[in-house]
Parts: sequence; C-alpha cells; structure tokens
Amino acid sequence: MLFRQLEYLVSLARERHFARAAQSCHVSQPALSEAIRKLEDELDVSLVRRGRTYEGLTPEGERIVMWAQRILADRDALRGEVAALRTGLSGRLRIGAIPTASGAVALLTSPFCAQHPLVTVEVTADLRSEDIVRQLRNFEIDAGVTYLHHLPEGIQAVPLYEERYVLLVDHTTAGSLDLRTEATWAEASQLPLCLLAGQMQGRQVLEAVFAEAGLNPSPRVETDSVAALFAHVRAGQWATIVPYTWLNVFGVPNGMRAVPMAHPSPVAPVGLATLTREPGSAMARALTELADSPDIAATFRHMSTSTPTGST
Repeated sequence: MLFRQLEYLVSLARERHFARAAQSCHVSQPALSEAIRKLEDELDVSLVRRGRTYEGLTPEGERIVMWAQRILADRDALRGEVAALRTGLSGRLRIGAIPTASGAVALLTSPFCAQHPLVTVEVTADLRSEDIVRQLRNFEIDAGVTYLHHLPEGIQAVPLYEERYVLLVDHTTAGSLDLRTEATWAEASQLPLCLLAGQMQGRQVLEAVFAEAGLNPSPRVETDSVAALFAHVRAGQWATIVPYTWLNVFGVPNGMRAVPMAHPSPVAPVGLATLTREPGSAMARALTELADSPDIAATFRHMSTSTPTGST
C-alpha cells in the first residue's frame, strides 16, 4: 500500500469526480483510476461504485477514506515534527473561522507568524460551526475559531473571548437611537433588518434572544457574510446586529451608529478548536499553546471589553 494510493482515494472522495480528482493530484485520470483499483485488489474490497460515471464510494470505501485521512494526517504530522526539530516550525497552517469571528483571527495569526517565520497561514472564513467540525475531523484544517456551544467528542478548545452584540444603523435609520447608549431587542425588531442566514449559529444565537423577549422579527435580507451586513447598512436603508469584535477591527464606519444591545445581552463563548489527538500535529499544538498564553488572553479580553471609536 502506498501513500499515493491513499491520497488519490481521499481526493476522489472530496471531488466526487475522477477527472477533477486526477487534476487535483496532478496525474492523469487513468493513472488515478489504476492506483485505486490496485488498492482495492490489495485490500480485497470494492471501494468505488462505478457506472458510466462516478457513483460514489461503497460503505467500505467510506470507512477506508476515514482511515486514509488519518494515516495521511499522521504522515504530515510526523514530517512537520521532524522539520520543527531540525529548523523550527515550517509549512502551512490552515485555520477555519465562523463569519462573526473572522475579524478576530488576526489576533492569533500575527503573533504566530512572528514566532514562526517559516510558516505560511491559510484562513478560510465564512464557515459554519458544523463545517469547522467536519473539516477538523477530515484533517482539512488544523484549527478552527468557532462557538464553543455543543462541541462534539474528540474536539478540544481554548476559550478566546465572549461575543457581544451591537445594533448597527445608518444615521437616517437611527431616529431616536441617536442619543441612546443602549437599544432594546424590541426596538431592533421593528427596524428593517439584514441578518446572517438562518442556518448559521451566529443567527441562531440572536433568534434565541429575540424569542426570550417574546419577539419574532422577520429580516428582509439574509446573508452568510458579515461584510455584506455592513454594506447593506451603508446603503442607508437597513439595520443589523453584529458582533462587538467587528467594530474593534473596522471601527464604526462613517455615517453609521453602533448602539450596544440592552438586556438580555447574549454572551456567546468563542474559542480555538482542534482535534483531541496525541501527539497531534506540531502546527496545531503550537497554535494552541499561543492561544492559551497570558498575553493572547489579555489581548482578547481587551478586544471584547473596549469601546470602539464612534460607538457612543
């Protein structure tokens, strides 16, 4: 059995198409197909349901893919460990983030890159919490910045900050809120709202608070992007509810007003999630150690409690 065969099988499971899998592996389609057939012969089990086109993996194939992902991840972790012992940490750090936390990721990546100059970082933002868990389990990312509610078994986390919310409005929409230091959820529910899409956990946090207050707002615009929320408010017709952390990144844009949400004010814990594995990858271990350091904890604490310029 060769690592190359396992790589081809994992690629086929991901791409769900022989030609695309071959292209991602930089080989010809016949070469990929033959390597997988040899793997089937060696394991004495059918891995792929073949028809005129790719029809998916067999149940046995699904199980073997899980083993293949784990074996390849352990191989990469071993290579990374050896490289770190020789020359220091190097390679690519892959981080996934939920939309509301993507603005805070730089507070981790900047000091990490300063500590490890041979490492490059790839950040995938706008992921759902369940996408982060799935990609961690499939070894597609090394770590995820996500909500800490209901993390499944096999995932460990370092708490980073508690997410708070503000009502973001255009001055023409603000009305009586212009001189206010807080906005109620009832007031927010009466505004023309643009919110995150309903399947996203950030939206579900807000829905729970509205429900607790006996409210059922009907946003007219939904999106999976926090940046799109800001863009709609800037258009002058909409209001939105955004995490406080985003204002620490961008400030309050000109022509807008940010008003903290009054009680009940949701507090959603956000942290750095990684797989619970020993010894695990050197990359994930180094990032976890950084996130758990007193300096980083102080940085996130300041971010989540300071008042952004222009919000009062």
